[in-house]
Amino acid sequence: MEKGNIVTLMNCLAPTYVQMLQALSNWIGKAQAQMGAEQAEALLSARLAPDMFPLSTQIRFACVQAMEGMFRIRGEAFPPSIGILLNEGRNGGEHPGSLADAQARIGEAIALVQSLARETGETVSDGQIAHDLANGMIFDLTAQQYARDWTLPQFYFHVMIAYAILRAQGVNLGKADYVAHMFAHLRPGTMPSQ
Repeated sequence: MEKGNIVTLMNCLAPTYVQMLQALSNWIGKAQAQMGAEQAEALLSARLAPDMFPLSTQIRFACVQAMEGMFRIRGEAFPPSIGILLNEGRNGGEHPGSLADAQARIGEAIALVQSLARETGETVSDGQIAHDLANGMIFDLTAQQYARDWTLPQFYFHVMIAYAILRAQGVNLGKADYVAHMFAHLRPGTMPSQ
């Protein structure tokens, strides 16, 4: 894949990660504002189903997907911090952390994505990405396939599960909270009146 195409992928991925991580941060803020401190903190252990990871893990995994996506598209090795965050996520049921921790993780992920998006230089040299999973499976993908078929769907999965957990636990969120970034593009005079 040509370098110009990689830049296009970066220009697609970085803003997507940032806007949805900011939305996730805002949802957590809404939960804190709507609930008492103890009830809001308990959200981190909430799950949609018994065999699914809790909210604390969904948040961490969304951050991991964004950070991994940026490094993979750039053809760079992951820093140790991604492995630490991944392990925190895997252990989120036993150690959910706090909402302040969750907000810090989101802030760190946003800062990293923005920093990597601003950097210029070499990206994936041959356009191929070997995506290996913890269970030993390895997928050989072009950078475009990786962006389209893995990183964006996985990222949105964890963001959407977080949204669904918050809604299921009574946090007052709606579609406007999910697509808040779209209001920057709203044509003046077209907002429906209540």
